[in-house]
Amino acid sequence: MMDQIAEYSGQAMLDIAFEDSRWEDFGLAALAGPAVAATLAAVGLDAEEAEATLLACDDARIAGLNAEFRDKPTPTNVLSWPAEERAAEAPGTVPALPAPDVFGTLELGDMAIAWETCAREALEQGKPMADHVTHLVVHATLHLLGYDHVDDEDAALMEGREVAILATLGIADPYGTG
Repeated sequence: MMDQIAEYSGQAMLDIAFEDSRWEDFGLAALAGPAVAATLAAVGLDAEEAEATLLACDDARIAGLNAEFRDKPTPTNVLSWPAEERAAEAPGTVPALPAPDVFGTLELGDMAIAWETCAREALEQGKPMADHVTHLVVHATLHLLGYDHVDDEDAALMEGREVAILATLGIADPYGTG
């Protein structure tokens, strides 16, 4: 059974559904809220208007989601589903910012993150798990805002944003470019 909680961090609301208790024990809520808030601040959005959800699950669950939504039946670290299509009009350009709905809420969308894949990647890359998870939440939040990495120009833009946002959180460049 999922444990549904609401976390407020930086005035942004992030609903987290803990399907895997390792995430709760790890302290995901304390990392994810600030990561979402820092991402919103970096793109000039008012965090107090924003809402997003995060499913904290395991590899089996995310593999099922990956198969269902991306036709890739394997685990991945993080997935995201924007509330609406927000892709940039041309490669390498910044996506348009979402506007609040009639109630003043910026509905960003949904994310899912998988324990085993994140833990394995952090270990393989020699990074603290907290830093890697924070990076992945920033990455997924940027996807909710229309950023992508399908082509080189978009990837460069998105990675640059990630590096800058992570720096505001005291986290080193995960790509080793800085």
